[in-house]
Amino acid sequence: MDAAGLVRRAAPAAAVLTGLGTCLPRTEIPNSALADVLDTSDEWIRTRTGIAARRRAAPAVSLADLAGAAAGNALRSAGRDTVDALVVATSTPERPCPAVAPELAHRLGQGAIPAFDVSAVCSGFVYATATAAGLLAAGLADHVLVVAAEIYSRIVDPTDRATAVLFGDGAGAVVLRRGTQDEAGALLAFDLGSDGAGRDLIRVPGEREQPTGERWFTMAGRQVYLQAIRHMSNSALRVLKDCAWDAETLGAFVAHQANARIIDAVAAQLGVPSWAVVRELALVGNTAAASIPLALADAAAAGRIGPGARTVLTAFGGGLTWGSTALIWPELAPVRSEI
Repeated sequence: MDAAGLVRRAAPAAAVLTGLGTCLPRTEIPNSALADVLDTSDEWIRTRTGIAARRRAAPAVSLADLAGAAAGNALRSAGRDTVDALVVATSTPERPCPAVAPELAHRLGQGAIPAFDVSAVCSGFVYATATAAGLLAAGLADHVLVVAAEIYSRIVDPTDRATAVLFGDGAGAVVLRRGTQDEAGALLAFDLGSDGAGRDLIRVPGEREQPTGERWFTMAGRQVYLQAIRHMSNSALRVLKDCAWDAETLGAFVAHQANARIIDAVAAQLGVPSWAVVRELALVGNTAAASIPLALADAAAAGRIGPGARTVLTAFGGGLTWGSTALIWPELAPVRSEI
């Protein structure tokens, strides 16, 4: 209580974004390299997806290599050497067991911190940041490193035009610290959801389902398109309502970078100004869980997202899963690299 007899309450606890890093494979695969193999054309791919090229990890590059580089860059961006917990979002681990996160914590010299993976496919980054926010709010950590890394080129059938033109490889990471909701960079609201009735729309079959032959990633394109628009629009709308924001006031809207048509359809449904819509998939393709941090880093580095911008992130992926979050963009410098 102050001298005037008023009770001063601290702002609610929140996860605050303090660092952002990414890593992409050096090898770029332009549409022209796929045209003959897939009986398609650069124009066909660009028109239907907005993608002109994608990155592909070299055979010697592991998921942990990509994830480790992005994580190290995020730590440098945050000006930190250590964190208290590590969460990895991926749907392309190199083995079912153990998880990627403990190996990554060891590589980064983080000691015996809690480290685990989250699997929510393309919604993985939002799910992982929500999980990290929970660790911070519970007082289990002061700083959490969230990494989203994918190598889809190893699970996509290179002869399947429906998927081979879409996906690329990459990794992005953020450092979150415990803070308050009145700080720039605070994650102000979350919305998460799932619908297991749609489990077969996006899938990689297991050994019991397909005991012989190659088990490739498959997707029911038209149905996924409609579900993605519906669920990302509704999820983002719930977050906007929680923050008492109008879509017209957004400075940046970053949807999962799956397809330019999906991004534009969701933005149009919400009424987001076209100049605020972030589209960074043209040269990297759909990088699944890594797509949002990759898009954020590119947009921030280019000045398309600036400090103080009202920012909404939304994603949709296999499961089915979806999720959104919102923040006021902080002043930070993303660190990017290639491997």
